[in-house]
Amino acid sequence: MSVPKSAGAPQGAVTLKLDSMSTPESARKLQNKDSRFLDGSPSESPDLEKTKGITLFQTLVHLLKGNMGTGILGLPLAVKNAGILVGPLSLLVMGLVACHCMLILVRCAQRFCQRLNKPFLDYGDTVMHGLEASPSTWLQNHAHWGRRIVSFFLIVTQLGFCCVYIVFLADNLKQVAEAINSTTNNCHNNETVIPTPTMDSRLYMLAFLPVLVLLVFIRNLRVLTIFSMLANISMLVSLVIIAQYIAQDIPDPSQLPLLASWTTYPLFFGTAIFSFESIGVVLPLENKMEDARHFPIILSLGMSIITALYTSIGALGYLRFGDDIKASITLNLPNCWLYQSVKLLYIIGILCTYALQFYVPAEIIIPFALSQVPKRWALPLDLSIRLALACLTCILAILVPRLDLVLSLVGSVSSSALALIIPPLLEIATYYSEGMSPLTIAKDALISILGFVGFVAGTYQALYELIESEESLPFSNSTTFVQ
Repeated sequence: MSVPKSAGAPQGAVTLKLDSMSTPESARKLQNKDSRFLDGSPSESPDLEKTKGITLFQTLVHLLKGNMGTGILGLPLAVKNAGILVGPLSLLVMGLVACHCMLILVRCAQRFCQRLNKPFLDYGDTVMHGLEASPSTWLQNHAHWGRRIVSFFLIVTQLGFCCVYIVFLADNLKQVAEAINSTTNNCHNNETVIPTPTMDSRLYMLAFLPVLVLLVFIRNLRVLTIFSMLANISMLVSLVIIAQYIAQDIPDPSQLPLLASWTTYPLFFGTAIFSFESIGVVLPLENKMEDARHFPIILSLGMSIITALYTSIGALGYLRFGDDIKASITLNLPNCWLYQSVKLLYIIGILCTYALQFYVPAEIIIPFALSQVPKRWALPLDLSIRLALACLTCILAILVPRLDLVLSLVGSVSSSALALIIPPLLEIATYYSEGMSPLTIAKDALISILGFVGFVAGTYQALYELIESEESLPFSNSTTFVQ
């Protein structure tokens, strides 16, 4: 049975396998290794121990940790893009739909485990077997593409997380550096902080690259687990401090629009679904439980807590800062050492999480590449691919330095496919031949269509905003804070 491990962050990951026709021995061995991840943030994944089974409470804790990442910090701006009424209501609906899609995935995986007498199936294999069970001969003949598509979207999602992390690191370190001379111990005085100009934020991204390269050269998942623990502690402390600050001194909300422009709503969708991206972790968690029969209840409870937390942080953050809200709420914190330490803690947490999120695409791509070369070239090729992928994420972050748009773009492109589009279609493919009610088919079709509309609209709007932006350094990189 596959025993998953993971790391704190955005959005979840799963045990992955390449097509058996092209999978080298190293990749086949990988199927029996501990799973890896992802965490939305994020969106971002749990640390599962090698035990005989985890309890209900441990499962709940891992599920909650698997959702804590950078995505939650962008939700106040997402609420601004939707409106103070429509935003929180949309988050509630998206949380409900995301939870339902996770339950669909679990139910389909359990069905094929029973049918094939297997102890565990990952996301990709579940989709492949779902296509094999569909009434369409063409889908049956091309079922292996289902696994490849899931692997592709996981690679895009994980590398997208890495790009988001680099932009986040640069934005926050730049703000700390520029305001350090005026940072005080008094967090209550109303004052305007005039930052000392420093280097371009893109140079900060390049400065982080050597550290990130050293981190991705770590190939042992056990070592990465240490970074996972450090990341979880750092981000948890930071989140508590942020929550207690934004809940204070909320101004009159009557000036905030109930419904924002329809042109910005797709950006809300992308950021929100990015934050809810933890569907990849549900199967490893369900597999590791002592009594998996209770998993649907734990999943529903965990997603209810996550949805309530996301809605609260998003709404309170927008109420607290209004139109001044930035791409990450950490950029709105006061210029005193307590809240500057929050940024530094989150920087440490995200820096550690980068290597954990990077682990997934590396373990999908590298085994296949190694099968194409002699064994003596294995290590140099392994390190070269890791170096190239790390540089790629840094280059993409430099080309698209707006944190809010990177969040929305990654969420719209890959997270919507994994969390909203594929699971309902999987349910239809799995159960159609056994008989499904027209209402269930209509429900699944509606969810997939809405997910696809969000995919198209969110991607278009994010790309449009990037193309139309005339500022060399966007507002998300501004470190001026007026309280």
